[in-house]
Amino acid sequence: MELEAGSLVQSIAGRDKGSYFFILKEEDEYIYLVDGKYRCLDCPKKKKKKHVKALAWEKHSPGDKIRAEQKVTDEEIKYFIRCFKREEQVVRR
Repeated sequence: MELEAGSLVQSIAGRDKGSYFFILKEEDEYIYLVDGKYRCLDCPKKKKKKHVKALAWEKHSPGDKIRAEQKVTDEEIKYFIRCFKREEQVVRR
């Protein structure tokens, strides 16, 4: 999968290893990540592309709004990630 604005990713390195984020924007080898809780839209986390892995997600998500450059809120992002985590736990059991 390709890393682009609006993609859902999981951190694979650093203190936030295992955390889920949406890519807000990208520059060269860096991406800017938001999770709606600790990293808000006002203060995204800068991370190298090689330190995240893209997750396949087909359903409607806040990433669609990010790609379309529509207004998205931290609450929408936080809620989606929380639901995604719950669904992932159910699938693993």
